[in-house]
Amino acid sequence: MAEMSMCSSSSREQVSPEEERLAIRDFVISAEAHTKEGDTFYLITQRWWQQWLEYVNQDQANNIDVSSLSEHCDSVSSSDVKRPSVIDNSDLIYDMTSEDSTMGIELHDTLVEGRDYILLPQEVWNQLYAWYGGGPTLPRKVINSGLSQTGLSVEVYPLRLQLVVVPKGAHSTIRISKKETIGELHRRACEIFDLNMEQVCIWDYYGHRKHALMNDMDKTLDDANIQTDQDVLVEVHSNGSSSAFGGCMSSVQENGSADKETMSVLVEPSKSSLSIAGGLSASKGVSRSCSSELSQSQNLTSPVRELDSTYGVSGVSTRGATGGLTGLLNLGNTCFMNSAIQCLVHTPEFARYFREDYHKEINWQNPLGMVGELALAFGDLLRKLWAPGRTPVAPRPFKTKLARFAPQFSGYNQHDSQELLAFLLDGLHEDLNRVKHKPYIKSRDADGRPDEEVADEYWANHIARNDSIIVDVCQGQYKSTLVCPVCNKISVTFDPFMYLSLPLQSTITRTMTVTVFTCDGSALPSACTVTVPKQGRCRDLIQALSGACSVKHNEKLLLAEIRNHLIDRFLEDPLILLSTIKDDDHLAAYKIPKLSKSTIFLQLIHRREEQEIGNAQKSFGWKPYGTPLVSPISCDDVITRGDIQSIVYTMLSPMLRTERQGHTDISETSISVAASDPSCDITASEAFTDSIESDLKDMDGNSYKTVTLSKLPLQLVDENNACIDLSVGEEKPIKLSSSSMSILVFVDWSHKFLEKYDTHYLENLPEVFKYGPVTKKARTEPLSLYTCLEAFLREEPLVPEDMWFCPQCKEQRQASKKLDLWRLPEVLVIHLKRFSYSRSMKHKLETFVNFPIHDLDLTNYVAHKNNSRSQIYELYALTNHYGGMGSGHYTAHIKLLDENRWYNFDDSHISAINEEDVKSAAAYVLFYKRVKIDDASVSNGAQSCAGHENILPQN
Repeated sequence: MAEMSMCSSSSREQVSPEEERLAIRDFVISAEAHTKEGDTFYLITQRWWQQWLEYVNQDQANNIDVSSLSEHCDSVSSSDVKRPSVIDNSDLIYDMTSEDSTMGIELHDTLVEGRDYILLPQEVWNQLYAWYGGGPTLPRKVINSGLSQTGLSVEVYPLRLQLVVVPKGAHSTIRISKKETIGELHRRACEIFDLNMEQVCIWDYYGHRKHALMNDMDKTLDDANIQTDQDVLVEVHSNGSSSAFGGCMSSVQENGSADKETMSVLVEPSKSSLSIAGGLSASKGVSRSCSSELSQSQNLTSPVRELDSTYGVSGVSTRGATGGLTGLLNLGNTCFMNSAIQCLVHTPEFARYFREDYHKEINWQNPLGMVGELALAFGDLLRKLWAPGRTPVAPRPFKTKLARFAPQFSGYNQHDSQELLAFLLDGLHEDLNRVKHKPYIKSRDADGRPDEEVADEYWANHIARNDSIIVDVCQGQYKSTLVCPVCNKISVTFDPFMYLSLPLQSTITRTMTVTVFTCDGSALPSACTVTVPKQGRCRDLIQALSGACSVKHNEKLLLAEIRNHLIDRFLEDPLILLSTIKDDDHLAAYKIPKLSKSTIFLQLIHRREEQEIGNAQKSFGWKPYGTPLVSPISCDDVITRGDIQSIVYTMLSPMLRTERQGHTDISETSISVAASDPSCDITASEAFTDSIESDLKDMDGNSYKTVTLSKLPLQLVDENNACIDLSVGEEKPIKLSSSSMSILVFVDWSHKFLEKYDTHYLENLPEVFKYGPVTKKARTEPLSLYTCLEAFLREEPLVPEDMWFCPQCKEQRQASKKLDLWRLPEVLVIHLKRFSYSRSMKHKLETFVNFPIHDLDLTNYVAHKNNSRSQIYELYALTNHYGGMGSGHYTAHIKLLDENRWYNFDDSHISAINEEDVKSAAAYVLFYKRVKIDDASVSNGAQSCAGHENILPQN
C-alpha cells in the first residue's frame, strides 16, 4: 500500500469549523467556474467526508443553499461534534499492493460515488490534507467525454489492460487513460518489457484474437475501441526480420467507429458541464456531492458512476477457454436487468452480430433512437461477457445509459424484466435501423384480396421503414381480423410483433362479487358472488345475479360502479364488456321494480361528520361514507318532501335497530321491522312522529319492539346545487329535473341517529375480486403453453380504449378481434403474463406452465399454410422470477449451444443444471429458436415429448 502520512491532526494547524467550511466553500466555487480538461480531482472516503460535514455543519439546518451558507454559520458550536482524525482512504483500496508495480494503488471495483467516495477538486484536497493529513492520495484526471467530446468527466477507473508479449510469453497489467494515444501505450509497453520500439508492433487482442493492428500512433485508445480488462498483444520481431513489421501491416482492418463513451458519464447539453464520475452535473459542473454537501449534513444519494469494473471480487470464473460463462454483478436490485441481458447476449444471432463490426449499421440520426449509444453500450457489454477468462462484469456503463434514455429504470428499485426487455429490443432496433429516412406508406385494406398478397404487402411496407438485426431475428407477423358487431364488416390487417404476451388464466370464466341492495326494505344488503364469462358483457353478470338473488319477474337489477362513496356510473348498457370492470372495482346492484312509467332514480348519499382526532369540538364538516342507496321515482306523479322521507325510511328500515325481549343479539342476515311487516299498520306519517313504539313478533315467536323514531335529516340537492331541508314542509312538492336521470339526497348521520340505525351494512363494500394467498392447488396445477397461446389467439371484444372505426358504419365500434400467427421470427420470445395489474395493486400468478424444451410445434397455429419454413422451435434461454411482488428475484436459465448444456445465471454466480430443472413455476420470459428442417428431422422430439403428452397441441 502506498505510504500514508500518519501525522495526527492535532499536530497540524487547526482552525475553527466555521473557517474550515468557508475556506472549502470558496475553493468549491472557484472549481465550479474554472474546471477544465486535465485538472486533477481526488477521491476521499465518504465515511470521513461525512464526519467532516457533521463537524463543520453541526447545529445547521439541512437544505441550506451554498450561496447562503455564511448566513447560517453563527450558530455553529465546535463543542458537540468531535473533530475528525486523519484522512483514511484505506476502505477504498485493496488491502494488498499488487505484485505488479505497474498497477500502483488499485481501487475496489464496486465503488459508488456518493455512497463510497466523494470527488474533491485539487485545491479542496490540498487544504484538507494540510489540516488533517492521512491518505493514501488517490488523484484522477478530468477528461473530455461524450459523442461531441465537449462534456467533462473524472476518469475514476482508467483502462486496465493485459499486455501479452510474444514470443517471449511475458505479461503485465497496466492502468492507462482511455484518452491516451496508441503511441503512449506503445511507449509504455516498450518501457515495461525493455524493448526497442522499432522492433515492436501492438495489436487489439480482444478475446485472444487479432482484431486490429494499432499503428495509428495519434489515435486515442477510446477511438480505437479498446475496452478495460482486454488483452493487448505486444509482438516483438528480431533485428534481422525486415519483413516482420510488414507482416503486421497486412492484418485485419481496424474495427469501425468507436464507442465514444465506455468508461465515463456523458453530460449534456451544456458544453462546459462537468460530471464527476457519477452522473452528477451542475452549472460548469463541480461535483454536486462536494458542493451541496458543504451545506447539507446528510448523505448524498447520487446515481452510480458510469464506470466499468470487471476485476474479480466475487462470483465464478469462466471454465477453461469457453466464452459466455461470465456473470453480471448485482449493482443493487439489478437482477431484473442482468437476467434479460444474459438471455439476449446468448442469442446466437446477437452474439455473432455484436462481436463483429456492427458500427457501420448504427443510425446516428434516427430521432426515435438513442444516437447509437444504447447499441454501443450493449455491444461493449456483450463483448465483455463473451471474452474468455473473465470474472463477473459490473454493467455500470450500460445501466447509466439505460437510466439516461429510460428514466423509469433509474435508481435501485426492482423492475419488471419483461418491460426492460421490450424497451431494450425496441431501442436497439432504432439505434441499428438501416433505414435512414422512413417513407410514409398508407396501408390498404384487404378488400377481398388473397391473404398472402396482403400479408406480403404489409411486411414490405414494414421493412421499408424498419430494417435491423432486431427485425431480422425477433420480429414476426400476425393476422388481425376485426368484425363489426353492427354491420358485420370484416377488416383484415397484418401487424408485426416483437414478442407474444400470453395470458396464464386457463379458464374462460371469472368470479365477480357484487353487493345487492333492495329499495323496498325487504332485506339487508348482501354480497353475492357469481361466475360469468371472462369475455362476457354486463347482461351476463345481470343474468347470473338475477338467478342467484331470486329476482322476480316484475323486478330488475340496476348495476352501478361505486367510487369514493358515490355512484361513479350506472352500467345500464347490457353490452358493456366485463373486461372493463377491474378486480379492485366496487359494484352495487339495486333490486328495483319494473315500471312502465318514466322514472328517475333517487340516490341516497350517506354523510357523517368528520372531526379532528383529539379535539372533538373541531369539525371538518360532513363527508360521504358508505354505499349510496337507490330507489326509482315516477316522473308522472307529484312527489312531496314527505314522500321522499317515506321512501328513504323504507330503504333504511332493514337497518333499524331493535330491542329484543327474547334475544339480545341482532340477526346478521335479516331484521324484520314494522315498515316491512305486512301485519303492522304504521303509516309513514306515524313513523316520523317522536313517540312511536310497536310490539312485533319474529318467526320464532320472540317479541320485540322498535326504538323511538324521529324525522330523518335529509337534504335534497336542487338544480342549482343548493341543499333543501326535507325535514320541514312535508306537503311541499319537489321539482324533478327533466334532463337528469337522478336526484341526490343527503342523509347526515349524527350520533343520535347512528344509535337508532346500524349502518355498518353500508360500509366496506367488497371488491369485485379479492386476491388472497395463492393456494397450494393453484401453484401445482399445470397449464399447457399451448393453452395459453390459444387463449391469446381467441376471438374477443376490443376494450373501449381500442374502439375501431368501422368504415361501413362510419362510427366507432367495439368490434371483436381475432389473431392468427402468420410469419414467425427466427427467435420467438414468449412472455408469460404472471403479473396482473389493477388500479391500486399488482398481483403475481404462481401458475406452473408446462412449456416444451424441445419441439415447440406451432404448425397448427400458423394461418399461412403455404409457408415452407419450419414452425418448430427449441428453448435456449428463459428468465425466472421468484418470490412476491416486493421482494422478488430474477435469474436466467441458458443453454450454451456449443456445449449442449444448461446453466443457471444468478447475477455473478453461474452453475450447471440438469435439463429437467429448467422448468418451474417461476418461468417468466421464454426464448425459443427456430429448428431448421434438417435438424427437425433428426431432432430428439420423441424423447422430449415422452411423459409430456398434456402439452402437445390439439388438432
